[in-house]
Amino acid sequence: MKELISRFDGVKVGLPLLLREGPDLLRKVAETAGERLRIADFKLADIGDVMASSLEAIKALGYDAVIAHAFTGKRGGLEVLRSKARELDVKVILVTSMSHEGSREFYDRHFREFLELAKELEVWGVVVPATRPQLVSEARSVLGSNLRILSPGVGVQGAGFGSALCSGADYEIVGRSVLRSDRPVETAERILSEIKEVVSTCRTSSA
Repeated sequence: MKELISRFDGVKVGLPLLLREGPDLLRKVAETAGERLRIADFKLADIGDVMASSLEAIKALGYDAVIAHAFTGKRGGLEVLRSKARELDVKVILVTSMSHEGSREFYDRHFREFLELAKELEVWGVVVPATRPQLVSEARSVLGSNLRILSPGVGVQGAGFGSALCSGADYEIVGRSVLRSDRPVETAERILSEIKEVVSTCRTSSA
């Protein structure tokens, strides 16, 4: 585990891992990650008090960032989560769009509003899928350099490695492409090499 995690800027764990393996493994992952970014991707979506209570448990597991849905809204919801996050020194990352097609049905209709909400709440970052590069570019234009953009959807879901970074993202989420491999460490090295090459090319061409 340490050999794999050491190759990345951070780790992200989700509900399937928690439900299948329990909290002890999540603590071990967080401990192994050390000072790297440790994201609990539980996509919190509830009233503020419930999300704040969940955040306390997440912090106790050793995670310093949490992903929450933007659609719950500010009043009595995300404002409470954001306040608790400041207290606990946990980064909040808001989902503003998703990488599957169903996101177009409801989520994407409010994309710009969610970006403005993220700015208003002064969260640490937002999730914008690599499968919609135009949204990544729009998010960077709206958010400037103050908020981080994390992009899932590369590899398994079809977006090319490095493509979201070229569109303005700060991080690409490559979990399944690595973890589904028979040789995850070698796969991670190959992916990172490909990302560096793609980013180097796109940044050179845009200079």
